[in-house]
Amino acid sequence: MPESKPRKRPARQAQQTSAAQNTPNPVWYKAVMFGLMIVGLIWIITFYISEGLFPVRDWGSWNIVAGFGIAIVGFLMTTRWRS
Repeated sequence: MPESKPRKRPARQAQQTSAAQNTPNPVWYKAVMFGLMIVGLIWIITFYISEGLFPVRDWGSWNIVAGFGIAIVGFLMTTRWRS
């Protein structure tokens, strides 16, 4: 049985796709990414050191979830980081 030929992309579309993948992120991207990871860590550390009084007393143990949520956003940004 003969094999089918693979489809070829038009040349213009292939160039646009590869150019978009190779462009580096803006300068602020790395600062925001690491900043979110550090802020999330500081949030959790502050909660434990202050024994639940800070950062937001009314949230109680939900402060841990907030700290991890902030840090996870920073970690998710690493999947899109291009240098």
